[in-house]
Amino acid sequence: MKMMKILALLFLFAGALSSTATAGWDPANEERAKAAVDYFRKNGPALDRFFEKAYGFVVFPNVYKGGFMLFGGGHGNGYVYEQNFLVGRSSITQFNVGPQLGGQSFSEIIFFKGREELENFKKGNYELNAQVVAIMVTSGMATNTDYSNGVAVFVLPKAGIMAEATVGGQKFSYKPY
Repeated sequence: MKMMKILALLFLFAGALSSTATAGWDPANEERAKAAVDYFRKNGPALDRFFEKAYGFVVFPNVYKGGFMLFGGGHGNGYVYEQNFLVGRSSITQFNVGPQLGGQSFSEIIFFKGREELENFKKGNYELNAQVVAIMVTSGMATNTDYSNGVAVFVLPKAGIMAEATVGGQKFSYKPY
């Protein structure tokens, strides 16, 4: 039990240390954000209708996730768009409990159908729980995927392998530019 507590603390410290401190607008953010959007557009052409009709979205170019034994977690930084204008930064933090082993990296994008859903996200304490399903983006992805409660979540795997049967959630922060 002591080992599990130590492991959980290590994941929390790793997440805290991996995020960088910034003081205001960094011009490189706009290029990184554009590259992340282009990556999804290139690898998930079925998402075009979401890009065209969503009120806003948040894109996370790199989310790193790992787990060992009963605990796991992940972290990444992203960019928030409102009506196709970059308006802020976000971070994603995950914590999972259950049997798991491995590590992986992926990109994630969350589309908000309307203003109300995006404004709720921008309040800074937004969470997605196990009941929200992220759709894996593949070349043959179904085009009939739609919003669930005004939100659509898509994930593009990048590298790694992870076996898990976990329960957890994702928590997000928001900082305007």
